[in-house]
Order: sequence, then structure tokens, then C-alpha cells
Amino acid sequence: MDLRSLYQQVIVNHSKSPRNFGTLEPCSHDADGHNPLCGDRLHVYLQVNDDDRIEDVRFEGDGCAISVASASIMTETLKGKTLAEFRALFDDFQHMVTSDVTAPVDEESMGKLSVLAGVREFPSRVKCAILCWHTVKSALEHEGVARTE
Repeated sequence: MDLRSLYQQVIVNHSKSPRNFGTLEPCSHDADGHNPLCGDRLHVYLQVNDDDRIEDVRFEGDGCAISVASASIMTETLKGKTLAEFRALFDDFQHMVTSDVTAPVDEESMGKLSVLAGVREFPSRVKCAILCWHTVKSALEHEGVARTE
């Protein structure tokens, strides 16, 4: 099965049945995200322990299939990661979805996130895929609303 076919299947699956969808109470960090171009809106909740490890992460909101699927896969990936691991994944994910379409994808290090490399073929959809990541970053840095403008 090629990556494009897998990309389509995973996007549909995660957008119709998002994982970790809903509120998280109590949470140690939370933030809103908004993509004005597409109309995506989401809210992320994180529970970070004293060892800077993400114990739980959830999201809620309304968005396009790519936005919801990206948030769903991201939440699965981030559970149990340290904040340092989040920052590295943030950079790696952003690089992956904004790199040239012919650039190889390190599927081993990106894991399930690698299926989202397909958005680089649709530059207008990259902001949909990265909104959740910027929202988590805003939550951790106690910033205002994350925007992908």
C-alpha cells in the first residue's frame, strides 16, 4: 500500500472517530487554536506531571478532516512524552509537512505521524495539520490563542 492511500484512509478514520476527543479535568495546561483560513477551531488540554511528562492530552473543537485527524494522531503520540520530546517532535513534524514532496519521510522516527506527510502535496492544508501542534505549544508556554495565519 502506498503512502498516499494510507494517508487517505488514516485521515478518514481519525476524522470520523477522533481519539482523545473531549475535555480533561483537571488539566495543568490548555489553550485555544484557530485557523482563520479554514475555520478550524480547537481547544487542547494537557496534564503535565512534575517530571515534565505529558500524562494525558485531549482536544475538542470543530475543524476539517485534516485538522481533526492531525489532532487525534498527535494526542496519541504525545501521551507519555516529555516536554523536550514534544519540542523535538514539534520541529520534526513541522519540517515534515513543509518539506518538498520528494523529500524522504523518516517513518521510523515519525511513527503514525508520517501519514500526515501527504499534506505537503496540498500547501493550503498544511496549516490545518499544524494547528494542533501550535495550540499545544501555546498551552505549554501559557500564550494566547494559537493561530496559523
